[in-house]
Amino acid sequence: MIGLQDNSSDALPPPPPPSRAPEFAAKLFSAGGWLQASLKLEHRPQQEKMARAVSAAMKGDESLLFEAGTGVGKSLAYLLPGIVHAMDQSRQMIVSTHTIALQEQLDQKDLPLCRRVFAASPETESYASFKSAMLVGKSNYLCTSRLAHALQDKNELFATPEHEDLQRIAAWAETTTEGLRHELNPAPLPEVWEMVNADSSGCARKYCDCNKCPYQRARTRIRAANVIIVNHSLLFAHINAGGAAEKGATRGVLFPDDFLVLDEAHTVPEVATDHCGLRLSSYGVDRMLKYLYNPKARRGLLQKHGDAVDRQLVVDVLEAAHQFFAFLDERLLTKQTIVRVRAEGFAEAWMDGPLLALHKAVKTRADRMDDGRERDELLEQAGKVKTLQGSLRAFLAVADADKTVYWVERMGKRQTIVALRTAPIDVAPFIREELLKRGTSVVFTSATLAMGGRIEPFQARIGAQHVTTAVEHSPFDFERKMRVFVAADVPLPTPQEARLALDVLIDYIDFCTRRTKGGTLVLFTSYFDMKRVAEAMEPIYDGALRPFFMQGRDYSRTELARKLREAGNGILFGTDSFWTGIDVPGDALAQVIITRLPFEVPTHPVLEARTEWIRERGGNPFSELTLPDALITFRQGIGRLIRTANDRGVITILDSRVTQKAYGRLFLDCIPQKNAVRMNRENRIERFQPFI
Repeated sequence: MIGLQDNSSDALPPPPPPSRAPEFAAKLFSAGGWLQASLKLEHRPQQEKMARAVSAAMKGDESLLFEAGTGVGKSLAYLLPGIVHAMDQSRQMIVSTHTIALQEQLDQKDLPLCRRVFAASPETESYASFKSAMLVGKSNYLCTSRLAHALQDKNELFATPEHEDLQRIAAWAETTTEGLRHELNPAPLPEVWEMVNADSSGCARKYCDCNKCPYQRARTRIRAANVIIVNHSLLFAHINAGGAAEKGATRGVLFPDDFLVLDEAHTVPEVATDHCGLRLSSYGVDRMLKYLYNPKARRGLLQKHGDAVDRQLVVDVLEAAHQFFAFLDERLLTKQTIVRVRAEGFAEAWMDGPLLALHKAVKTRADRMDDGRERDELLEQAGKVKTLQGSLRAFLAVADADKTVYWVERMGKRQTIVALRTAPIDVAPFIREELLKRGTSVVFTSATLAMGGRIEPFQARIGAQHVTTAVEHSPFDFERKMRVFVAADVPLPTPQEARLALDVLIDYIDFCTRRTKGGTLVLFTSYFDMKRVAEAMEPIYDGALRPFFMQGRDYSRTELARKLREAGNGILFGTDSFWTGIDVPGDALAQVIITRLPFEVPTHPVLEARTEWIRERGGNPFSELTLPDALITFRQGIGRLIRTANDRGVITILDSRVTQKAYGRLFLDCIPQKNAVRMNRENRIERFQPFI
């Protein structure tokens, strides 16, 4: 349950006054315009072009794909016109970005700049009063009504050791203003937080004091906001829960009559794919059932509202679930952590009968109760049991294998959780229906939408072949501020040369990091390679008094980026997510080392299925899928280096395929500095010349 608005009418409000977004975009972003006058920023023609294009798309309720290179200033280019359009039209602008860190940057840095700009001119000062809100998942909020009932029923709901944590939450509830789970340190016990958070029908305006319940207060802020900041994961979670269409609106994506900006849009296909299908785990099933009744602790909703027969039905499902997931683990996941399922018959429907009986019992129990919070909660749980039963039936039938990929995987830090997953093979129809056919403006923007200089592959990936596109390159002086070096003698990463290639990588990383002052980000495509190189290099860095950080050890990605910024001359090893979204300006990041071109091997079921799908259509999976994805990731990795006009630094590529393979030129063409210096171990001392 993640809905935040109750609007359900098909009727749109009367036509509002015309939007002045295009008019004001011209005055804001032109040479000598309001933006320069208020913030003392230099005029950026690329930013002006983007602002004009975005404002026109918003006014016309049209969609737009806009690549804006680093330094264009895309955030202000869509925020300032968007706020004007939202307030003129009495509509809401939804801004979605890839990570919570980028959400916070928009909320804490960019929106305050917008207020300053608007407040500086009499013509725009009325817009300085715009209201904004951050949208986070419902389960992150405390519900004071549910907390009160949990305290009242603690003996039926919790084991004695959990009472202390419940009291700690109650004490925190007296002082918190936001009521968000991350404010609690240490984090609350999951089984306790589950009983007091807002993700339940028990948190509703008819049961909660809207002035006290943190979630209800958040709903009020969301309803009043002109700008709502969300992340892609939550955006697609809301869309899958129904979005504006579920509320009966004929226009809008999340809420009736809204319009949308997707920043860091290059990640949209991946995130949409991840949220489109089924995600059902042994852990989640266990948690859901024990919410009803935990036989070991003898706690749960049915401890208070059910009888022995009801509780035994929960035990029956728990036992069937254990049997089912244990069978999948032993049958499919002994040798691999991820296994694709291609046809039915791989497992029996052990849970089907017990789930059917439990659903009937819980619903019958709820129907016998008077209207109220407790009845609503039982009906909600009955619905979840029914949904679980239907999801399992659909997965076991593998009924839509021509359009959907099915797989089983082990998850969790200890790899003890078994999950059932599905995803669409082609995500374009979903994005087209849920975003591009909602009668409203949707702007996709990123520094990296084009692949090999062409934006058409990304258009096809999201079903936006007929959407207007534009590209504005970075205004930074890469010719003077960036130097690029390519190691031409690193062995190709073949199985026969793997050991030698890794030894040469270690040698080059040692050489390049010794000769470059300031910080270095070393990007890997393999956790195995990263750990092997770290084992060799960490003692050397310790001896040289250079702070060393590595993904997956002690800190989150956000913390690692902060520590690299603070270190000044640190070394950070990262893979996967570290190719994108890391922002370390200045000499704290003076070199980015690319150890391998970021090709994904199609071993994951989704990539495997898409490879087969492309091949069946007569296409070339490498040129249509593998290469375009690698080019975007490569561009993102290169983009970590120069973050401001004053930055300078070195790109070092340790994959000789850029010089030995025909497609290598496409990767070199992605680099804004076109003069790459080739080197080998014999001449690298004279050829490798960093700035500092």
